[in-house]
Amino acid sequence: MKKSRIYRFVPLFVALGVIVGLLLGSFYANHFSGQRLNIISNSGNKLNALLHLIDDQYVDTVNISDLVEKAMPQILKELDPHSTYIAKKDVDVSMQDLKGSFSGIGVQFFIYKDTARIIRVINGGPSESVGLQAGDRIVSIDDKPFIGKQVTNEEAMARLKGPQSSVVKLGIIRPGVKEEQMFTITRGEVPINSIDAVYMANKTTGYIRINSFGDTTYPEFLSALARLHQQGFTSLVLDLRGNLGGYMAPAVQVANEFLPKGRLIVYTEGRKSPREDYNSDGRGTYQQLPIVVLVDEVSASSSEILAGAIQDNDRGTIIGRRTFGKGLVQVPIEFRDGSMLRLTKARYYTPSGRCVQKPYTPGDEFQYEQDLLLRAEHGEYYNQDSIKTSGEKYTTRLGRTVYGGGGIVPDVFVPRDTIGMTSYFKDAYMKGLLHQFAYVYTDEHRKKIEKFKTLGDLTKFLKKQDIVNKFVSFAEKNGLKRRNLLIKKSINLLNTHLHTYIIDDIMGTEAATIFANETDPTMKKAIEVLNKKE
Repeated sequence: MKKSRIYRFVPLFVALGVIVGLLLGSFYANHFSGQRLNIISNSGNKLNALLHLIDDQYVDTVNISDLVEKAMPQILKELDPHSTYIAKKDVDVSMQDLKGSFSGIGVQFFIYKDTARIIRVINGGPSESVGLQAGDRIVSIDDKPFIGKQVTNEEAMARLKGPQSSVVKLGIIRPGVKEEQMFTITRGEVPINSIDAVYMANKTTGYIRINSFGDTTYPEFLSALARLHQQGFTSLVLDLRGNLGGYMAPAVQVANEFLPKGRLIVYTEGRKSPREDYNSDGRGTYQQLPIVVLVDEVSASSSEILAGAIQDNDRGTIIGRRTFGKGLVQVPIEFRDGSMLRLTKARYYTPSGRCVQKPYTPGDEFQYEQDLLLRAEHGEYYNQDSIKTSGEKYTTRLGRTVYGGGGIVPDVFVPRDTIGMTSYFKDAYMKGLLHQFAYVYTDEHRKKIEKFKTLGDLTKFLKKQDIVNKFVSFAEKNGLKRRNLLIKKSINLLNTHLHTYIIDDIMGTEAATIFANETDPTMKKAIEVLNKKE
């Protein structure tokens, strides 16, 4: 979402501009090179007049500012699904993944039985320096009790985050220690990594998983490549599954590493935004490296830019399922009061000319949000022939046919793995019981399992613990009826998920990813494709 030099929001932005009137007019005068948003239409005058009449004559007192805050999202809903208004109080949270950090105490926590329990203390963070540990229970914040119904993820995040260098006081109950302990923590910058797994999948194949595209993605990516280079990788699996996107620039930078000079990566174009091409500069270090890119139905926006660039330039193989289909470019605009607008200014197009944006009806947000569910109903996740696009054909650099009209269709389709999928497993997953059990098991056996220093040793231990039966007893106590036949059918799936979550709690996301990928069908297909290229 690269800022343009000049922003012109004429008819598209009229409705929003008139609501805030002179305030927005002043804002644009100061921030966009003297250009003003002129309110000249009769409809705009009607909106201004309506607010004035309400303020002047309505029977009860009305908070006009509050009314405007509520009206702005409703107006934007009539444009497209991705133009959004963000209130001042929500701006920091909405931007933290893109910025690559936030100001906080540096812990990961899990809410269980009305208590916030620390799963992991981030290395080098403020909490590590004062001695907080995994397994600690947070029972008070700033001398106010923090237990019971008030304990939610949202409330915990609101209380634990704060301005950098500000201080928060935590009351901690530590297993094995009778008395509450008090810790005073000075908040600091806590990094949010956009790359959460880098490892050698085999002797020659490196693996990198990018979970989002933010300010730190490209430096992290270069570091990951350097790490794999030291280990002698000769091919790469780039995993974009579950990646909702983010900034466009880092996706372009990552693509540039694999393309020769002068290749089109992506271009953007809108009614008031002239076409702008983004081409490779020839400085990429791995222009000949065999590569596959993994995608799924959640891969969106910048993920689709990167996948489209690799596919349309015939540079690698896209494996998985059709991507989300977000091809609209938003520009962030800050208002003087600290709130923010993300306004769609253009569409982006892959090198072949495809706009991957899936169809939408302005104002019909519900149908748009239901698209992934409709794909399931159509059987798209399980059968390649069920994939529905506009049918419009495009050609890659080497003349292969690709399709537009909604997401990136992979070169190699891998259906969702349904082996072991039963109603029992679905209920356990949807109710959060798998995660809950993993935490409880980890918490109860922390001293024992923290002694294992390698993933292999921990995995061997877990395989001997009859984890599934222990989970079934736990789930039954928490309202999930035991169904032996279904449990038997789902035993491998249950084992995989439970082991993955426990490994994640103890050793982190990278170790959990390594374990899960060992049995993952899409990863197996990626290795198979790369082996054929060697």
